[in-house]
Amino acid sequence: MEITEQDVLLVTGATGLVGSHLVEAAHKRGLKTRAIVRPTSDTQFLDDLGVELVTGDLSDAESLKAAMDGVTLVVHCAAKVGDWGPVSDYRAVNVGGVKNLLAAMETAGTVRRMVHVSSLGVYPAKDHFGTDETTPISTTGIDGYTVSKAETEQAVRQHIDEHNLPAIILRPGFIYGPRDRTVFPRIMERLKSKQFRYLGSRDKLINNTYVSNLVDAIFLALESEEALGETLNITDARLVSKEELVAGIAEGVGYHVPTRTVPLPIAKGLARLLEGTYRLVGAKHAPILSSARIKFLGLNLDYSIEKARRVLGYAPAVDFQEGLQNTLEWYRQHDMVP
Repeated sequence: MEITEQDVLLVTGATGLVGSHLVEAAHKRGLKTRAIVRPTSDTQFLDDLGVELVTGDLSDAESLKAAMDGVTLVVHCAAKVGDWGPVSDYRAVNVGGVKNLLAAMETAGTVRRMVHVSSLGVYPAKDHFGTDETTPISTTGIDGYTVSKAETEQAVRQHIDEHNLPAIILRPGFIYGPRDRTVFPRIMERLKSKQFRYLGSRDKLINNTYVSNLVDAIFLALESEEALGETLNITDARLVSKEELVAGIAEGVGYHVPTRTVPLPIAKGLARLLEGTYRLVGAKHAPILSSARIKFLGLNLDYSIEKARRVLGYAPAVDFQEGLQNTLEWYRQHDMVP
């Protein structure tokens, strides 16, 4: 499918990591772009790019109706993220939001293509060694985020199968890059305090996905006829070990490279104990060890992207080391190295 100057792209989550890079790439392509933003959002970056803004929320049907006017392309990046809190909170935002968006798209009747940005987190929380899209997703999850992402994906799949929704589902892994204000900053804080510990083997792989590689995949999906209705894993071409990730960050910002390791069975036991205690007392934030952090730092997260290569012609252009340096340079430029 050819994207033309008559197309209008609607991006949800445009102020976030993926959304901001997506609208930047759309601007370079000369593609008319619209974003739905909350009244309290910092939109300076979007304003500078000339993005058309519609004030609203995925929970507000009327704002979605206005945002969808004349839209032909939709990329859904918005989501409530995190590793703690009631499942109902994540479900209300993520599942409820996508259902409202799908209804608005159906009412508008102008959308030619949708890309739904899901997550590799929908797969079972276990070691993965080349897992591909034939593996069923887990609807039980390990936290509110993963449960709601699986249910959100199911809602999109239902519309594809039952309503002929012209959509593609992409499942990226751990997304990093300039403007990441969550994962890298947390790791840097732990490195600065010299409290970082590996969980189990440092050689296990992480599902690293540089943000511009993901944006490339999104545009390939928007343009591909063969990909219509498909679900595709998206990562960098080369997955790196936990040690390469953490040591790369430490060396890049001049911190001590950690070597200490907590055996994985001990880490899992502590995580269960801490999570139980935190839930009992109604804590508003996650403990230092949680199921999500065990998964991120303790499991082997190797997923196949061969289907994306075959169907999309996806060829990730940025290697981890280049992406790492780009990211750390952005932190230095913005005085964000703790």
